Amino acid sequence: MIEMSGIRVNSSRVSSFLVLLILVIVLGCSRRVWCADEDEFDESGNSKALPLVTSLIYNQISNLTRIFNKEITETLGYCTKDVDRDLDGAFKFSNNLDFLSNCVKETKDVTKRVCTAAEMKFYFTSFMNTKSADAQFLKPNRNCNLTSWVPGCEPGWACTIPQHEQVDLKNSKDIPNRVRDSQPCCAGFFCPRGLTCMIPCPLGSYCPRATLNDATGICEPYAYQLPPGATNHSCGSADIWAGVTSSDEIFCSAGSYCPTTTQETQCKKGHYCRQGSTEQRACFKLSTCNPNSDTQNLHAYGFLIIGLLTLVLVVFYNCSDQVLTTRYERLAKSRERAAKSARETALARQRWQMAKEATKLRSIGLQQQLSSKFSRKTGDSSSLPPRFPGNSSTPLPGAPKTTKEENNLTQMLQSIEDNPDSHRGFDMAIGDKHIKKQNLKAKQLHTKSQIFKYAYGQLEKEKAMEQKQKLTFSGVISMATDAEMKTRPSLEVAFKDLTITLANKNKHLMRRVTGKILPGRISAVMGPSGAGKTTFLSAVAGKIRGCHISGSILINGKPDSIHCYKKIVGFVPQDDIVHGNLTVEENLRFSARCRLSEDIQKADKVLVVERVIESLGLQAVRDSLVGTVERRGISGGQKKRVNVGLEMVMEPSLLILDEPTSGLDSASSALLIRALRREALEGVNICMVVHQPSYTLYKMFDDLILLAKGGLTVYHGSVKKVEEYFASFGVTVPDRVNPPDHFIDILEGIVKPSGGLTAEQLPVRWMLHNGYAVPPDMLQYCDEIASGSGGVSTSKGVPTPEASFAGSELKDKEDHSQHRFFKPDDLSNRRTPGVLKQYRYFLGRNGKQRLREAKLQAADYLILLLAGACLGTLSKVKDDTFGYFGYMYTVIAVSLLCKISALRSFSQDKLEYLRENDSGMSSLAYFLSKDTVDHFNTVIKPVVFLSMFYSFSNPRSTFLENYAVLFCLIYCVTGVAYIFAILLQPAQAQLWCVLLPVVLTLIANQGKDDKFGRIVSGYCYPTWALEAFIIANAQRYSGVWLITRCAALNDFGYDVHNWTKCLLLLILSGILCRFLAFFFLLTFGKK
Repeated sequence: MIEMSGIRVNSSRVSSFLVLLILVIVLGCSRRVWCADEDEFDESGNSKALPLVTSLIYNQISNLTRIFNKEITETLGYCTKDVDRDLDGAFKFSNNLDFLSNCVKETKDVTKRVCTAAEMKFYFTSFMNTKSADAQFLKPNRNCNLTSWVPGCEPGWACTIPQHEQVDLKNSKDIPNRVRDSQPCCAGFFCPRGLTCMIPCPLGSYCPRATLNDATGICEPYAYQLPPGATNHSCGSADIWAGVTSSDEIFCSAGSYCPTTTQETQCKKGHYCRQGSTEQRACFKLSTCNPNSDTQNLHAYGFLIIGLLTLVLVVFYNCSDQVLTTRYERLAKSRERAAKSARETALARQRWQMAKEATKLRSIGLQQQLSSKFSRKTGDSSSLPPRFPGNSSTPLPGAPKTTKEENNLTQMLQSIEDNPDSHRGFDMAIGDKHIKKQNLKAKQLHTKSQIFKYAYGQLEKEKAMEQKQKLTFSGVISMATDAEMKTRPSLEVAFKDLTITLANKNKHLMRRVTGKILPGRISAVMGPSGAGKTTFLSAVAGKIRGCHISGSILINGKPDSIHCYKKIVGFVPQDDIVHGNLTVEENLRFSARCRLSEDIQKADKVLVVERVIESLGLQAVRDSLVGTVERRGISGGQKKRVNVGLEMVMEPSLLILDEPTSGLDSASSALLIRALRREALEGVNICMVVHQPSYTLYKMFDDLILLAKGGLTVYHGSVKKVEEYFASFGVTVPDRVNPPDHFIDILEGIVKPSGGLTAEQLPVRWMLHNGYAVPPDMLQYCDEIASGSGGVSTSKGVPTPEASFAGSELKDKEDHSQHRFFKPDDLSNRRTPGVLKQYRYFLGRNGKQRLREAKLQAADYLILLLAGACLGTLSKVKDDTFGYFGYMYTVIAVSLLCKISALRSFSQDKLEYLRENDSGMSSLAYFLSKDTVDHFNTVIKPVVFLSMFYSFSNPRSTFLENYAVLFCLIYCVTGVAYIFAILLQPAQAQLWCVLLPVVLTLIANQGKDDKFGRIVSGYCYPTWALEAFIIANAQRYSGVWLITRCAALNDFGYDVHNWTKCLLLLILSGILCRFLAFFFLLTFGKK
C-alpha cells in the first residue's frame, strides 16, 4: 500500500496494472531493431536509418499494446473503460517521436537500455510495497545491491547490456545483467534509483534532462541529488513516475502544455492549460483567460445562466399571473353580463306581471261601472266604449296596422303572458335582436357566457318563484329547471345506547345516548362545556379516534358504516380548514368538481357553486384570497361561511356541522342558518352544534339534542315541545329569557330550578320518561325523583350493567384498519370523478398555489445560489482527489436545502388533506399532483446551484454531467423529505432533514478498514451521488494521470462503469421513498 495525497492505494492491484502497462511500453520501445546498430551512425550522429528505427520502435509499441488488453481489463477494469483509448492517451507518441530519435542518436543503443518485463515488475512491485508515496527506495537486486552499485543505479542514470548478450524483453522472471556503460537517462524517459534501465514518460509529463543547482546539489526540476564524491556524475532525466503528490515534478505544469514529454510551452492568452495537459484549450467567448492560465474564468457564464434563468422564471411567473388575471377578469365580465341579463329579464317579467294585474283590475272596475250604468240597456251596443288594440286581441275594423314589428322584449313578455309556465324569456339576452327561440339544456352549453347565463337565469327564476308562490326550495328548483327533480338520497341516522369512553381510562365522554336525526330537519346539539357535543358529532360522522365505542349506529335502519356513505356526507369541522392561498370561488369550485357526481354537467356544477355563493352572501369576496396566518385575507365570519360552503357545494344528504355559528355576528348567523334551511327543504339531514343561539335562530331549528356534562341526554326531540317537557316537572322559562340559555344555565348549575330538582336528575328523568335503562351508579337519582315527585314510577328504567369495552376496542381497531387499507363499500350511489380527473384538478390547484408562493420559491433559489457560490469558492476541485471534498459538501448542502424546501409540499396542508380524504377524494391524485409540481424544482434547482458552483470551482467534468447527478440527487432527497413531512411534525421534520444528510455522508466516507461501515454506506444515497460526481470528473484525467486515477478510485472503492448505475440507484431510491411516503400517507397521515 502507498499513501498518496491522503489516498490509500491497494498495492497488488495498482502494481499489477503498472507492471502490465510498463511492460507493454518496454516491449515496444526496447525491442531490438535488427537493422539498427551503433555502427550505422557517423560521428555527427546522423543516420539514414534513424527514421526507420524510430518508426519500427513505435510500430512495436502499437502492436504490443493489444496483447495485454485482456489482463489489464481484468485487473484494473474499475478505473478504465477503454484500455486502448487510455493507453493511447498515455503512450501514443505517433504525433512526435523526436524524443525517441534524440535518444537513439545520443545513446546509440537505446534498445539495450530500456527495462525488460522483469525489471518493470520489480520496480513497480517494490515501489507499491513501500505503502508510501514518499518512499522511493527499491530493494536490492542483481544489478544494484550492497556489493554492486554502479553509477547506473543512481536516480536519473541507466546502463546497457553487454554487446554479446541477447535479452528476452518478454522475460518477466529474470533481471538481465545490466551494469555496463552507465550514462544519464535520456530526456523523455525516467530512470528510478535502484534500477539500471529506462522507462518512457507518459504523455502529459515533462521529463527534460535535469540541471544541477550548485547551491543545493539538487538536479532540478527533480528532487534527487548527485552521489557525493562522484565528480564525473551529472544530472540525468526524471527518476520516478507515480501519483501526483509524490511525482508532481514530472507533471506538465499548470498554465503550460506539453505536446511531447520533452517540450513544455506556456499557454497563450485566450487559452488555458490544466496540469498534465498535452495541448492548450481555447477559452469560451465570455470567459477571461490571461497568459499561463490553468483554468478559464467562468464567472460571467455563471451570472449569465442565473440571469437568464431569473428572466425566464420572472417572465413565466408574470405571464402565468397575467393569464390567470386576464382569465378571471374575463370570467368576471361574463358573469356580470349574465347576472345583469338575468336580473333585467326577471325585472321585465315582474313589471309585465304587475302591468297585467293592473290592467285586469282596471278592466274589472270598468266592467262594474258599465254594468251599474247600463244595466237597463244591455241590447244597445252603440253605447259601449270603443275597444282599443291594447285591450283586445283583435283590432278594430279599419284600424291602421302596425308597421313596426314587436321587439324581442315585447315578444318575450307576450310569451310569458300567453304561457306563464314557459321559461323562454330567461334564455334570451335583453336587446339581442338576433337571438333564436330555444330552450338550451345544461349539456348543450359549452361557452362560459352560455353557462353563466344558464346559471344566473336559474337563480333568478328560483328567487322569483320562491317569492311569488311561496314554494319549498325543492319545489322552486323543480319548477325553475323545468325538469323532474332529482331528489338526494335520504339518510336517517339512529343511535342506541351510544357510549364513548377514553382508551385506557374509565372516563365516559358520552353515555347511553339514544335517538335519531331525520332527513329534512335541522337538529341542534346544545349543552354546557364538556357535555360531549363535538364527540357526539364525531362519532356519528365516523371520525372519532382513540376511544372505545359501544352501542349501535344505524344508517337507514341498517348497521352499515358511515364510511360507506362518505361521498354524500358533509362534515364541517369547528376550525376553518380552508386553503388560504386560494380564492373563495376556487375553494368552492374545487370541492364541487371533485365531490359532485361525474354525471352532472359542467353548467349544473357552476349553478351549484353560484347558488352556494349567493346563499352564503360571498359574492363580494368570491375573488379574494381566503388568507392565512401570515397573509391577511377575508374576515373570520366569511371564512367560516366558506368552511360551510365547501360541504354545501357537494350537495350532501347528511350535513354535520361543528359550531358553524361560532365567531359570527347575528346577521351572518341568520344568513348561514337560512342557507341551511334551504338545504333542509331539499331533504338534507342536518345536525349541528351551536352555542348560545339567539331566539330567532333557535326557532329555525327543528329538533334539539340537549346534553348534560358527561355526555348524558337531557332532551332529544322537537324544539316546539322542549318547553312543554321541562314544564311537566316544574322547570319553566322566565319571561324574556332565551330557552336554550336557561336550560344550559341549569345544567351548568348557575340557575337552581324550583322543587328541589338538581341538574344531575335531569338525564335520569329523560331516561325514565322514555323507558331507557338507568345505569347502576345513577339509581340513587331515581329514588330522589320518586320521593320528590310523590312516588313517580321507575319501573321503566330497569338498570342494566355497563357494556364491556374489551370487544368494542378490538372492533374499533379493526374498523380503523379496514378503513385505512381497504376501500369500504360505496352505498352512496354517487360516481365521483376518477383518479385521472381528480389528478388534473389537484394539479391545477397546486400550480396556482405555487405561483402564489413565488416569494418562497425565490428565497429557496437565492439560498441555493449562495450555497453554490460559497462551496465553489471555498472548496476548490483538487486534482489529487478529483474534487472529492467539494462534492461531499455539495451533497450535504443540496440534500439539506432541497429537503427542507420539499417539506412544505405535505406539511403545510395536513388538515386540509384529512378533510378532503375523509370526504372521498383520491389520495393518489393528491400525492401525484404534489409530486408533479415538485418536479419543477427538481429541474430548476440543479441549474441554480451549478450556475455558481461550477463557474467558481471549474471542475474537469462537464456541466451536463454535474447536472445529471444533481437532478437525480434532488429527486431522491425530495422523496425522503416527503416521508419526514408525512410522519413528523414540521419542527421534527426539519431537524431530521438537517441531521440525515450529515450522518449518511459521514457513513459514506468510512474507510476500507471498517467493513461494516462500507457495507452500510453501499445503501446510502450520498455514496451513489459522490461516486457519480467523482467518476464523471475522473474520466477527464488521462495520460500522466492514469496512476493517480486508478489509485484514487481504488481507495474510494469506485468503478468508472458505475456512473449510470449510480444515477439509476438515486432515481430508484427516490421512487421507493415516494412509495413509502404514499403508504405512510394512507396510514399514519390519517391520524
